[in-house]
Amino acid sequence: MSPTTSGEGRLFTFSDISLEVKLALSEASGTKFRGAVFTRREVVDFILDLVGYTEDKPLYRNRILEPSFGCGNFLLPIVDRLLKAWRKAKKPGDALDDLGDAIRAVELHRESFQSTHAAVVALLKGEGLAGRTATDLADLWLSQSDFLLAQLDGQFDFAVGNPPYVRQEMILPHLLAEYRDRYRTMYGRADLYVPFIQRSLSALSKGGSLGVICSNRWMKNRYGGPLRRFVAEQFNLKIYVDMVDAQPFCANVTAYPAIMIISREAFGTTRIADRPVVGRVTLRTLADSLRVRNLPKDAGPVRESPWVANGAEPWLFESSGRMDLIRRLEGQFPNLEGAGCEVGIGVASGADSAFIGDFDALDVEPDRKLPLVTTRDILSGEVQWRGLGVINPFAEGGGLVDLRDYPRLGRYLEARREVIAERHCAKKAPAAWYRTIDKINPALAKRPKLLIPDINGEARIVFEGGKLYPHHNLYYVTSDTWELRALQAVMLSAVTRLFVAAYSTAMRGGCLRFQAQFLRRIRLPHWHSIPDTLRVELVDAATRRDRQACNCTVFKVFGLSRKEQSVLEGSTE
Repeated sequence: MSPTTSGEGRLFTFSDISLEVKLALSEASGTKFRGAVFTRREVVDFILDLVGYTEDKPLYRNRILEPSFGCGNFLLPIVDRLLKAWRKAKKPGDALDDLGDAIRAVELHRESFQSTHAAVVALLKGEGLAGRTATDLADLWLSQSDFLLAQLDGQFDFAVGNPPYVRQEMILPHLLAEYRDRYRTMYGRADLYVPFIQRSLSALSKGGSLGVICSNRWMKNRYGGPLRRFVAEQFNLKIYVDMVDAQPFCANVTAYPAIMIISREAFGTTRIADRPVVGRVTLRTLADSLRVRNLPKDAGPVRESPWVANGAEPWLFESSGRMDLIRRLEGQFPNLEGAGCEVGIGVASGADSAFIGDFDALDVEPDRKLPLVTTRDILSGEVQWRGLGVINPFAEGGGLVDLRDYPRLGRYLEARREVIAERHCAKKAPAAWYRTIDKINPALAKRPKLLIPDINGEARIVFEGGKLYPHHNLYYVTSDTWELRALQAVMLSAVTRLFVAAYSTAMRGGCLRFQAQFLRRIRLPHWHSIPDTLRVELVDAATRRDRQACNCTVFKVFGLSRKEQSVLEGSTE
């Protein structure tokens, strides 16, 4: 194998990389550290059925790829199906000749590779193959290497599996640089499963299909944009099954999983199913419904949606009625910022214990602290300030203040220097060791604003009159054009929940992420287009926190038909 150069300039070979990543991701801390989450057999069979790897087909003529076989949860059922299909064909040929090219499976972790290799050999011998033949087949099929760097021979009709869940912080810097150089989908804070999906898709032959279970986060978050574009350009998302809360794994993990079947074929519609009961019979029945040639009008738990994959845009899996309403509003109205609103997030300090405390007890100059509002202050739906404050180390011009000009602030920070200087941002810029992660702009505290918690089950949108600075667990909306109480009514309405539910990533328990990237998707008329009577109704409904009144007035503002209003009933809480 040819050598390459790491992001740090050292020369190393691909075999070196595999050894180092093996040490970093595998040997040190077991399955959790290396991202191993094993899939239940019923779910494995469901995915193999969906992708079309079934015993009634001549599987020995096809090739299947398993990019991270772990303990064999996918691989062993694959081998079992391959042998049954081969036997059904009653082929008189030699097993090594007939089956040697049918499987390619990769695993990095040494112990997993060895134990699964032995399990494959045992399975083959148990099916009547000679010991030498069984070992030779396992040697042909299985390889121990880093899938993202390994050489693959030819293309594949199928690729299936559960790629590893590994955050970038767990990957050696020079290896991460190599991944980023090779895979354009390794963008932002993308998890390791993202380039695994890209490479698996790239290995498919024309008409080939990938069946994978992984986290659904990349389908809507910013870091998943390049992979979504990659899929939209060359592939078709045929099937999507939401598996959140369905317990598809052998262990109870919070992974927000989904199953996708993606094929290298012309763009088409997507079949969608939500959170099925994991059972052999129920999943087999669902697989039949998802794969039927023509979807009947009454398809039970299955629905069909066009244009799910649309460039780098987030994937939306809403019902046809909700999608029609979203597209209609997107075509008619500007987004929140286009209508004259600003979306932001509060201050992150990196060391709250040092920068945040009782406002009156913070022993610094009066202009070096600001009253702080947190999520706990707005739990009631109105601001009930608990008296916290945040240190402001920034001068009015934007840079840090000179601590010699603020002796009380200097003493305060020096007393906490050990904690403050340990932050990543402080180590990166030692001269600015006492800055907060985010710059503080005192003018924001004086601006009226709407405060919105990130994880939000009840869609709390709280008006703050211009006295407090928001903490980083709060997003805020300000505007110089919209009356904020009127805007609060819109934000409390089912229209806002429609957009946030469609574009955000749902959390367990039905909570939504009201992050800035999703808030900016909300559509809003220009304030000058709102009649005076509706303006008064909006302000009154918001002031009373009457969600039904908010919906009633907001529906008029957006000109929703009776049919469109009925579509939103599921969003009204």
